[in-house]
Amino acid sequence: MATVAEPDTRADSIEAFRAEARDWLAANFPASLKGKDNGLSALEGPTELSADEAAWKQAMGEKGWGVPTWPREYGGGGLSRAEARVLAEEMARAGAWNPIGGMGVMMFGPTLLEYGSEEQKREHIPAIARGEVRWCQGYSEPNAGSDLANLQTFAEGAFDEEWGDHYVVNGQKTWTSGGQWADKCFALVRTDKTNKHGGISFLLIDMDSPGVETRPIRLISGSSPFCETFFTDVKVPKANRVGEEGQGWTIGKRLLQHERQNLSGGGSSASRFFAGKSLHDLAKEYRGVDAEGRIADADLRMRIVRHEMDVRAFMATLRRAALEAKAQAGPSAASSIMKNVGARITQERAELAIEIMGMQGLGWEGEGFSADELAQTRTWLWGKAVSIYGGSSEIQNNIVAKRMLGMLDHQ
Repeated sequence: MATVAEPDTRADSIEAFRAEARDWLAANFPASLKGKDNGLSALEGPTELSADEAAWKQAMGEKGWGVPTWPREYGGGGLSRAEARVLAEEMARAGAWNPIGGMGVMMFGPTLLEYGSEEQKREHIPAIARGEVRWCQGYSEPNAGSDLANLQTFAEGAFDEEWGDHYVVNGQKTWTSGGQWADKCFALVRTDKTNKHGGISFLLIDMDSPGVETRPIRLISGSSPFCETFFTDVKVPKANRVGEEGQGWTIGKRLLQHERQNLSGGGSSASRFFAGKSLHDLAKEYRGVDAEGRIADADLRMRIVRHEMDVRAFMATLRRAALEAKAQAGPSAASSIMKNVGARITQERAELAIEIMGMQGLGWEGEGFSADELAQTRTWLWGKAVSIYGGSSEIQNNIVAKRMLGMLDHQ
């Protein structure tokens, strides 16, 4: 007697979700935004949204699909990994982009979901999922960059009738990305001066609190996405501490893994690294083509091919690492490898673009240069920081050596 095959209910469910996602995108993604750059992902300050951009952001925020795999009870999409992949595929097919991002999505949100109290999750995660609150990171200090555990911003416990149990924070942070535009800051502070690593706590600080001051730092690219941030007798409720006192180093390291995963290009920042006109098209435009329609310069043609192969291999590896990270409940030390490789590819791509464009790729201002050419100069200069911020390449090499290769420091 022939056996009747059982229907694949999982496949049916995925295809049903695909149809749902396709219909929802058709109804909610404005046609005017198709194929355009994600203007909401800019590293600079808040920009004026068009009516369509505002509507798209609101729709994705209410649906929870800006953070598709976050729990639905906190405003996320509640999707499975398979459903999230289908959503990404359908968004790509429709020319749609995710308007929900920033440090809340990239770093703080995943960390709070793991370490935060129920009250903290319900207070902060929904606003992140809707893109309503802008977060910044208070980690590095003038004398605590590579040796982050040397941080000296001090949070001293206090009590009064108005604030109850609270901390009084004094100190300075630097390289605070977007600090001048942020609503809130997740910061590592010292609560015990006698214990280098065990004396650090993880604190959430309102940026409009009295005593918080930001001073933008102007970079060689001409932009000022970073700040020095000063805390002078800033009062912070102890309810804003994530985890226990002294647990900040553990929580902070976990957050850095999420940051490196995203800075490598595996998260919402991927488009920042690899968006724009392809090197192939750029070379044809500026260097011309031969009789067969290929890039005229054979050596340049080969180097572009090698670079594009590296990019594709890298992005495929990132997708695999992302799946492994979700299976392991978070990114691993392998994110340090991805961060270093992503930095190298990003800088190599910018160097190739400048070489292709020649003098037209070195303009700063004035006539004789297009807007894209001027932007390329700034992108090239901006890219010099990629191998420094989020933990320098040297720091990532140390992490790989110690945590993956088992190499210990010699005493």
